[in-house]
Amino acid sequence: MQPFPINATTPITYPGPPPAASDIIVIGGGIIGVCTALFLARDGHSVTLLEKGRIAAEQSSRNWGWIRQQGRDPDEMPIMAEAQAIWRDLAGQTDVDIGLRQGGIAYLAQKPAQLAGYEDWLPHARANGADSRLMTAAEVSAMFPTLATPQIGGLITPSDMRAEPWVAVPALAGIAAREGVQIIENCAVRALDIAAGRIAGVISEQGRIKSSQVVLAGGAWSALFLRNHGISMPQLSVRENVAATEPLPDVYAGAVSDGRVAFRRREDGGYTLAPPGAPELFVGPDAFRALPHFMTQLLADPFGQRLHPFAPKGFPDAWGTKRRWQPDAPSPFEAMRILDPAPNMAKIRRLLRDFSAMFPEFGPIKLKSAWAGMIDTMPDIVPVVDTVAALPGLTIGTGMSGHGFGIGPGMGRVLARLATGKGAGHDLSRFRLARFTDGTPMILGPNV
Repeated sequence: MQPFPINATTPITYPGPPPAASDIIVIGGGIIGVCTALFLARDGHSVTLLEKGRIAAEQSSRNWGWIRQQGRDPDEMPIMAEAQAIWRDLAGQTDVDIGLRQGGIAYLAQKPAQLAGYEDWLPHARANGADSRLMTAAEVSAMFPTLATPQIGGLITPSDMRAEPWVAVPALAGIAAREGVQIIENCAVRALDIAAGRIAGVISEQGRIKSSQVVLAGGAWSALFLRNHGISMPQLSVRENVAATEPLPDVYAGAVSDGRVAFRRREDGGYTLAPPGAPELFVGPDAFRALPHFMTQLLADPFGQRLHPFAPKGFPDAWGTKRRWQPDAPSPFEAMRILDPAPNMAKIRRLLRDFSAMFPEFGPIKLKSAWAGMIDTMPDIVPVVDTVAALPGLTIGTGMSGHGFGIGPGMGRVLARLATGKGAGHDLSRFRLARFTDGTPMILGPNV
């Protein structure tokens, strides 16, 4: 079985060293950080992006590769519409084929409740110009003539797209580097440098870098980083498992979910498979602290997550992970350069069986690779995209809750404008950090 394409042995592409100063520093080399840095550079700023491991090595390369409007929270959809257009522009500026294809995304329904949920979401699609529509059972049958599991209908968005994550995000980083962003891999940021109550730069493992503005796009590590500065954010991370098959016959050019299996056609002729729903939470100190904020989500879907009592050593919410450290000493970010959870192989084997049951003509399905990723999630399943009033000069873009890859270019442009004091162009009130402390009720978006 092949190893995951980006791992601890992957050569460093951007060794540094970091500069002494920069207009803006971006922490985190996932798609949010990379796109934020790119748009900051295009706005004329000197930008330094610091990544503790490798560009895109964590969730940004481990996701399903869906670029979807379908099923999104309505407050994300205007940014997602912008992201769709940016993806098309950037794909033409990369030096490799990132696999960007418009194949559509379809959700299938075996139960009336599923179809009703899709119908309830459709007004959000219409309000934001998405071409989503319901499908009848006959239409599903015509689209998937060899599908063995009967369906009563579905939801489809023909304009939705897909791409190869472990190719796409490094390629976007390449654009950013060519346009002047100084990217340094293997360079963890240990702490913020604070003077007179505001950002003065960062303290990295390679030294201090002066800057008046910092954007934190640290994914699953963001809450741990902020806690060391006395800023509390109820962010958790959950494990999702993914399998990649060897090449198989083409049954759909886009992406599909039927409630048991989510699958996407890849450019190598295989499929990327994942189990929709039921992520796995490793219970640690932050899980207990965040529990009151997550009660709305837990009550709405009490069996929606699988609990494990201990996270592996070094994970952000592991019991033994430091919550406090000094900037002149090694941090938890250096101890784990790449958050690389082992996949749940029982789930992987079940995925292969379920996919084979959907399309019996495939016969035994050969597994090419399997991996897992830690998704940074929030109590209301929407991100934090905000400046920090208590610490002027700090902007946060994290907690994308499994929605980050597709929306990444749009969120990058929003964060770039936010960090420089310009209008974001979108209503970001739903994404403010203060919603967890000002008594705002946790409102879950549509679970589609």
